[in-house]
Amino acid sequence: MSAHDHDFPKTTVSQVILALLGGLLMPVLVIILLVKLVLGIQATHIEDRDPAVANAREVERIKPVGEVSMAGSGGPHVDKAGDKVVQESCAACHATGALGAPKIGDKSAWGPRIAQGYDTLVKHALAGIRQMPARGGNAELTDTEVAAAVAHMANQAGAGFKAPEPAPVAETPAAAAEAAAPAKK
Repeated sequence: MSAHDHDFPKTTVSQVILALLGGLLMPVLVIILLVKLVLGIQATHIEDRDPAVANAREVERIKPVGEVSMAGSGGPHVDKAGDKVVQESCAACHATGALGAPKIGDKSAWGPRIAQGYDTLVKHALAGIRQMPARGGNAELTDTEVAAAVAHMANQAGAGFKAPEPAPVAETPAAAAEAAAPAKK
């Protein structure tokens, strides 16, 4: 048998053309898709030419995530009486004697302190002394409220201190205008 006697299928011209196109079509398709991908990525990174649009985008990017709003009382501050301040702020330590605080009504613990005088006790209460924080740990208390609380606690142990008068309530501009307006009949 000779080499030419093998039965190889005969290839036609149309088969060669289809094979050639099939072999070239896939790489061309991959190249086209890669070009589209690169152009799509570049299109998202093009800077805006309009400064207003660029500024708006920058403001949107750097705006805060949230806001903190401090709620006020809504009106003028009214000083609390000494007994009320003691209940709200001082009793936590002075009712129990925690951290060496003199207990309310304990004459032996308060005696040496009362002997120092009212002004010294108020100064210590405002600034803090030993383990007691300034203003008893309540920074919102006014000087008058602290002084009234000191007088109240010391008087429970036998002192004769006179509590300061509460500061007058400051009128709001709206209240002053209403008071000044003539009454309607």
